[in-house]
Amino acid sequence: MIAHDALYIDGSWRPALGTGVIDVVNPADEQVIASVPAGSAEDVDAAVAAARAALPGWAAVPPARRGTYVAALRDQLVARRDEFVATMTAELGVPVGFARRVQTGIPIAVAGSYAELAATYAFEERIGNSAVHHEPVGVVGAITPWNYPLHQIVNKVAPALVAGCTIVLKPAEDTPLTAQLFAECVAAAELPAGVFNLVTGLGPVAGQALAEHPGVDLVSFTGSTDVGRRIGAIAGGAVKRVALELGGKSANVVLPGADLAKAVAANVADVCRNTGQSCNALTRLLVHTDQYEEAVSLAAAAVASFVPGDPTDPDVRVGPLVNAKQQARVRAYIDKGVEEGARLVTGGSAAPEGREKGYFVRPTVFADVTPEMTIAQEEIFGPVLSLIRYEDEDEAVRIANGTVYGLAAAVWAADGATAAAFARRLEAGQVEINGGGFNILAPFGGHKQSGIGRELGAHGLAEYLHTKSLQF
Repeated sequence: MIAHDALYIDGSWRPALGTGVIDVVNPADEQVIASVPAGSAEDVDAAVAAARAALPGWAAVPPARRGTYVAALRDQLVARRDEFVATMTAELGVPVGFARRVQTGIPIAVAGSYAELAATYAFEERIGNSAVHHEPVGVVGAITPWNYPLHQIVNKVAPALVAGCTIVLKPAEDTPLTAQLFAECVAAAELPAGVFNLVTGLGPVAGQALAEHPGVDLVSFTGSTDVGRRIGAIAGGAVKRVALELGGKSANVVLPGADLAKAVAANVADVCRNTGQSCNALTRLLVHTDQYEEAVSLAAAAVASFVPGDPTDPDVRVGPLVNAKQQARVRAYIDKGVEEGARLVTGGSAAPEGREKGYFVRPTVFADVTPEMTIAQEEIFGPVLSLIRYEDEDEAVRIANGTVYGLAAAVWAADGATAAAFARRLEAGQVEINGGGFNILAPFGGHKQSGIGRELGAHGLAEYLHTKSLQF
């Protein structure tokens, strides 16, 4: 076990003012592998003070120069990629292959994209007789989740740095080791003192102190809709900027004429990736009644290849859930599905064979799910897929849009034009067309209760800027 005893504030590691500690547990074997400080409100005060002191100097650095710092940070992430992979596999339980390919590969690419954008983004534009300047919002309080610990840090820190903002990061308490390693990369990239600060701690203590702090100009939060609602209320009361990337209950609609086998296989893989712990997971599969039973059989066959196992094994694609609470939550939803009359095709709430130790669950497929069932309405955050039948396109649209969420969706059709026309009717921030790949330059974010604001690319950078117009 490794005991960390410091926070990264004002360019150096310093002992926490609070005396509490957070134990970090390996979800594959339930063993405590490390501890970190549970930062207090006083620690948040110190970090915000450092960020405020560093703000004028950092904001005055030309954007292209700020981009070179982000490029240097990206290079540090590349140099320590193996350490990030091992760290996330240990504290999150993510399979090592997915940790390398996605959990580290995507944030490295995102950091690189912002390093490039710094040199090309129009921080000043002319509109008639006005010069419009895009200036840094100020001090950013970034509160990040455990499910994609490095990706969500980079999604906030990289654009904030390019914008000229300074940052205080409060990472999720389940995955603080990734954040500590990131802070070491910041130090190695030689960012000026106070530009980036890290306070590990509990959400109700350090997280709330950061959201409420009068010295924070923008709160950027990724996590559950319930917590996001509280942070939004805090920010609204203080009349400060807020960006919220929240939950989802995304639908995958397979239209008649689509490649059903390909669509179902892609959907099962999507729900099982990261053990279902993805806010944009396609957890509802909508299939026309004429092809419904065929889709059920295809889903059952596809999920059989996703066997929970040791996340350090390169051949394993499904690891444990992050903690005991999450395991109990997912199992309860599976039991609720059975209780409400859904047909359990495969999986279930019992522990996977040979995986009684660790926070493992069985990848589960339900059929005969109706739109009003709990498992069709609420975010489960586990590898659970619900198949829902529809009679025509209008009904498919109503079902797909019939939740409080609007983060993501997918459409499969015989051709791209048909799928795109259907996608235009969906209330979602991003829609995959016939398996279209993730684009780190396109805006990511939700409609309805899935959030406010956007991440990634130029749209993500704009979240950290406000405008000033000079009239001539």
